[in-house]
Amino acid sequence: MTISAGHPGVLSAHPAVLAAEGGKHSAHVTHWGDRIGWIIGLLLFVALVYWLMRQGWQWRRTLQSDVPALPQAPQDPGPELLAAEGRYFGTTTAGQWLDRIVAHGLGTRSRVDAVLTEQGLDLRRTAAPGFFVPAAALRGARPDKAIAGKVLPEGGLLVVTWQHGGRLLDTGLRFDDPAEHRRWTDELNRLSPGRADRPGTPSDLSGTPAGTPAGGPAAAPASPAGQHHDKEGAR
Repeated sequence: MTISAGHPGVLSAHPAVLAAEGGKHSAHVTHWGDRIGWIIGLLLFVALVYWLMRQGWQWRRTLQSDVPALPQAPQDPGPELLAAEGRYFGTTTAGQWLDRIVAHGLGTRSRVDAVLTEQGLDLRRTAAPGFFVPAAALRGARPDKAIAGKVLPEGGLLVVTWQHGGRLLDTGLRFDDPAEHRRWTDELNRLSPGRADRPGTPSDLSGTPAGTPAGGPAAAPASPAGQHHDKEGAR
């Protein structure tokens, strides 16, 4: 402390002390205008992304307007062959796992109760209307790992191929117990008419039946007459 020369007896603080005390009471100035601007910009960006996604969905639905209404299960579908619970991941054009079909709610992921009878496959969805695949429309089934942008471990999906109108479709399911996929694959393939890959003649990735040499079927042995001509030509 020091005594002020202009006012005897009045104590005044040292300049260094005053500076320290002033630093304690200074507060950081919040630029609320900048923060509000950033928040509004972020919200506008999210809204734009959502709008673009919705427009893309509507565009797909317009392109797929030729997809007929989905068949519904008959009143008496017959006794159950198999039943399972799981998830419905979507439907695509057959062989094109990213070409999602969105018409009639086929693009909506949902929980599903799947029931298989001799008449076909009944898919009862919770987040979208269910539909029925008649046995005559089945074209086979296989374990797979990707459908409609969803990728899982190898064999984590059951993909059912079926005919609907003029389109060949793939529908992806994953049961709560993935071990069930093999049994469902066998039964669906048994019910599928006109399958190119019948049980007993499995195909590898190249489409060549198993057991067939990579270069094609083995050449038939030459006949004795053909061997005789070959020898004559060699002379």
